[in-house]
Amino acid sequence: MKKIGFLSFGHWTASPQSGTRSASDVLLQSIDLAVAAEQLGADGAYFRVHHFARQLSSPFPLLAAVGARTSRIEIGTGVIDMRYENPLYMAEDAGSADLIAGGRLQLGISRGSPEQVIEGWRYFGYQPQEGETDAEMGRRHALALLDVLRGEGFAAPNPRPMFANPPGLLRIEPYSEGLRERIWWGAASDATAIWAAEQGMNLQSSTLKQDETGEAFHIQQARQIRAYRAAWAKAGHARTPRVSVSRSIFPLMNDTDRAYFGRGGREGDQIGDIDNMRAVFGRSYADVPERLVEQLRGDEAIAEADTLLLTVPNQLGVDYNAHVIESVLTHVAPALGWR
Repeated sequence: MKKIGFLSFGHWTASPQSGTRSASDVLLQSIDLAVAAEQLGADGAYFRVHHFARQLSSPFPLLAAVGARTSRIEIGTGVIDMRYENPLYMAEDAGSADLIAGGRLQLGISRGSPEQVIEGWRYFGYQPQEGETDAEMGRRHALALLDVLRGEGFAAPNPRPMFANPPGLLRIEPYSEGLRERIWWGAASDATAIWAAEQGMNLQSSTLKQDETGEAFHIQQARQIRAYRAAWAKAGHARTPRVSVSRSIFPLMNDTDRAYFGRGGREGDQIGDIDNMRAVFGRSYADVPERLVEQLRGDEAIAEADTLLLTVPNQLGVDYNAHVIESVLTHVAPALGWR
């Protein structure tokens, strides 16, 4: 059994061919797709975060809105770039959104990917400390967030406050119990996956990974997941961790599906350089359900994960993406034992 959700990058463009021609379109359609996915029986609605781009950027208003419109589905990110974040302000926003959603928030965070502008985090007021890389700054921000999400007091109260304080040091409010255990780290390498396990974070592994062995993407990703689980066990955490992988999967059910994706998926891995890293990009899947089942059965990383996020082409609109999600849930997942 697997949890199955969707992951939207939230693209929008003014092109007449796009179903999302403005930021308003993509935000409102993201809420509607989450509602539709919940009605279809999907388990998660996740959103990618990019700055300085015609994509989703500030996640917490969207997460809170989705939380107010739904009642069961998990609501998450994949991922928030921690180089841009004030950890304490983020803890307040996250606590508020999680309380609105009734404890359904699943926050994916990371060092982030290459952005649209050079060192964009500097425009947000952040810069690495002396001798620190921007990746290390992102991990430092992440650790600060994890620390305050424990809910322990750390700030000395004003002896003459405007409003009465509880005794002792004060914590970030609002505080949402259990959110600390629902933080995920997006890891591109084996080393950062192991680091995430040591810190007690869940693992998100996407459709690209640092090419560390030259093997097929799904084999390297499966090895990363096993290394993560071993590090988790070694760290002695009490709870069982969660692991998600992302895939592009399109069952060809009708003429519209064939028109969009009928030439097949990207049927082999691709190699490229991203942010001075040699990366391997996993294949996408597009075929009739029977053949999809056989292809997906051989994906070792999906087998290792407990959560599968379906990357959706959000510019094709709510109705079409709901159709894709339903097709996977109905015609592919049961045959693979995911449902």
